[in-house]
Amino acid sequence: MAQEHKVAIIGLGYVGLPLAVAFSRKYAVTGFDINDKRVKALKLGHDHTLEVPEKDLKAALATENGARGLFISSSPEDLSGATVYIVTVPTPVDKYNRPDLTPLYKASETVGKVLKAGDIVVYESTVYPGVTEDECVPVLERFSGLKFNTDFFAGYSPERINPGDKEHTVANILKVTSGSTPEAARTINDLYASVITAGTYMASSIRVAEAAKVIENSQRDINIAFVNELSKIFTLLGIDTREVLEAAGTKWNFLRFTPGLVGGHCIGIDPYYLTQKAQEVGYHPEIILAGRRLNDGMGAYVAEQVIKQMVRSNMPVNGADILILGFTFKENCPDVRNTRVIDIYRELESYHVGITLHDPRASAEEVAAEYGISMAGELPLGKRFDAIILAVAHSEFIDMDIRSWGRENVVLFDVKAVLPRSWGALRL
Repeated sequence: MAQEHKVAIIGLGYVGLPLAVAFSRKYAVTGFDINDKRVKALKLGHDHTLEVPEKDLKAALATENGARGLFISSSPEDLSGATVYIVTVPTPVDKYNRPDLTPLYKASETVGKVLKAGDIVVYESTVYPGVTEDECVPVLERFSGLKFNTDFFAGYSPERINPGDKEHTVANILKVTSGSTPEAARTINDLYASVITAGTYMASSIRVAEAAKVIENSQRDINIAFVNELSKIFTLLGIDTREVLEAAGTKWNFLRFTPGLVGGHCIGIDPYYLTQKAQEVGYHPEIILAGRRLNDGMGAYVAEQVIKQMVRSNMPVNGADILILGFTFKENCPDVRNTRVIDIYRELESYHVGITLHDPRASAEEVAAEYGISMAGELPLGKRFDAIILAVAHSEFIDMDIRSWGRENVVLFDVKAVLPRSWGALRL
């Protein structure tokens, strides 16, 4: 296994692009993505995910005699010169919440066709324990004709990217690494350590590293489900949940979680990967699935609370005008994957109300393609709404007087509890 690495990153999304830029500062890197539109934009220095600033991306593209820098391509043939392949493709679930490994299989097939003796393949995509060696490696062997741990080696290093977070960037987050042999593990760990300033942690095996990743977000999911359930209880009791959490948070070992919608490509997805594997070995997870059910129901719960308040205020519901502010899965981020704001929207639709959706961070084209709904590019001048739901706490919304868009007795629901308490908004 050569020490002068040439790195290829397969998948240039929220995870792959920042990683490619980080590696390009020390190595020759080929960034590969099957999306031609994405590749063309990146070559011009534009990242629509906003994870990599334009100046950093353009600087990464400026190579010096091929010794280092980032080369971006959608042609699989351009991967052939690499010695280390890092796969960062998405791992979604299908409509039945079953893990969909199709992107991983296709990426493994692409890598397998150019794999050479001595090469290393590292997976970063979130999976259940065993996927790297039981699912991906056989694909690599089949398409390369090479033998695992004799001709080529594998590793797993779970991604820890937090979209929209400009403090915890890829180099500033401690990296878990692993390899299929002790030598491969050391090589992979040293490779990551050379660009990750926060340091690395070498797990004892690939399966341990896979398991560590999938429980990170499962743990957060369960804790958020707990405070979401508390929010429902305290609402019935007439107690402000956030005030309860603030009071409880004065204890040194109280875990600080807040209620809300749980979406995105990690927390709302990863638990299903763990439960799938658990069920395969004959165990039915109870706490994990209960947490998923509760969190998946929070969007409908928000909509129901808004409708109930409208009824209490003697507002006609049928035909009412409701404004939803925000559609991305988290604040100050353009990512709409697995956003649970859609659940608020769908539940409100069932009451035959008029819905205006506005999000300055989200792509209207992407929202229409993925969810089949339209967004308002600008808020309609002069229109006043019967109810307003602040679903995502974008900075643009924090700085505006949301009440001015409502009628005199407008119903406000503040999902993230960021509006002034004096406004009297409902909140989780």
